[in-house]
Amino acid sequence: MARINTDFEGLILFRRDYREHDLLVKFLTRKLGPTMFFVRGGRRKGSKIASALLPFSYGTYVGWLEAGELSYLVAAKETHQFKRIGPNLEANAYATYLLDLVGVAFEEGRAIGAWYDQVLTALKLIEAGMDSQVIVNVLEVQLLGRFGVAPIWDGCVICGRQDLPLDYSEALGGVLCQQHWSKDPHRLHLDRKTVNYLRMFAHLNLQKVANVKVDQATRRGLRQALDQVYTDQVGLRLKSKHFIDSLMTWQDQLSLPPRDSK
Repeated sequence: MARINTDFEGLILFRRDYREHDLLVKFLTRKLGPTMFFVRGGRRKGSKIASALLPFSYGTYVGWLEAGELSYLVAAKETHQFKRIGPNLEANAYATYLLDLVGVAFEEGRAIGAWYDQVLTALKLIEAGMDSQVIVNVLEVQLLGRFGVAPIWDGCVICGRQDLPLDYSEALGGVLCQQHWSKDPHRLHLDRKTVNYLRMFAHLNLQKVANVKVDQATRRGLRQALDQVYTDQVGLRLKSKHFIDSLMTWQDQLSLPPRDSK
């Protein structure tokens, strides 16, 4: 591909200082997946483009795309920032993790189509104040296929039944009905609500979501189940996920009743 000057839709995955006055900015783009851009003078005082490259920003940009080389960002057109995510510790943590996860899941240089809309919608829902953990859990379930893990959620992997209680089997790659639980003694032993949410998440279009409300016990079950699947089957532990774990531990400790002083 020759050098092309083009407009592109982009969502900032991360930005990094480069040299004294420049920036490296990685975008998630609809047509080219994750793509790194060099921004000359992006750190200079008074830079016109700097305000369009803040964390949690997205919009339409103009860049020189280089085949096999670093691309150059030329200008920003219409851009927006998720201003409520940044100051909210939990929302910030989950949004950062989602962007890290997406950056790993997709190959550079390849169109991602509807995935772009799903990721952007997830951030819009988090910005709107919806449960950031649950929104990200939806994407975690759906992104498993990008990592070579494609669980069977629709029915028991052995008999296809859906009318009996189900549990998830890592060994067999999907849900098992109660009649076949003995086939995997190491199944995750999930409660029914957690399994039902995981199955629903696999096919959920976030653009059709109007509200999110999941009780604390189920939120905990979802987090534990997906943490185990990503650790065991994907082998992925991002730094941003470690921060979420620390944050959740801290919040759990704050919610504990005071110890008896006697």
